[in-house]
Amino acid sequence: MNTVVNTDTNSNDTSNGETSEGSIPTDVISLVVAPVVALPTTVLSNFIPYGEKLENFIGVEFKKWHQKMLFYLTTLNLKKFLNEDLPAIQEGENNRASLIALDVWKHSDFLCKNYILNGLDNTLYNVYCSKKSAKDLWESLERKYKTEDAGNKEVHSGKVLGLQNGRFKDGH
Repeated sequence: MNTVVNTDTNSNDTSNGETSEGSIPTDVISLVVAPVVALPTTVLSNFIPYGEKLENFIGVEFKKWHQKMLFYLTTLNLKKFLNEDLPAIQEGENNRASLIALDVWKHSDFLCKNYILNGLDNTLYNVYCSKKSAKDLWESLERKYKTEDAGNKEVHSGKVLGLQNGRFKDGH
């Protein structure tokens, strides 16, 4: 704690606590107290620390992996490469800025593609590693596993409802 003590030597009578006009009495000690602000201590169970790897996608629960991967790529500022094609340079355009921008795009697309590939199981990695861009890879995974997830939901829903070959198990 900080304390403020009067060190005014111009005071006429400091023995009884009286002071001259405008000075602080020497027998009064002022305390300066700063407010204490507590930061929230929220624990995020699904938070992925920087550099920590997601669980590898093994071919099941695509929707869950898809959402986690989208979040991960968003935090790395790479999500836009899932929708963008290679920028085209105009014919006859050889300015340095355009070539540098193209190189930066290619590098970022390479990173995005390999973050996705790194999130796949080894068997799936071998199937999808030949894709040319992050966009091609992402669209290929979505085509394969989104439709497969939809089919699994229909089969599961039928089991829950008691359907067998389009009919209820009791024959109706």
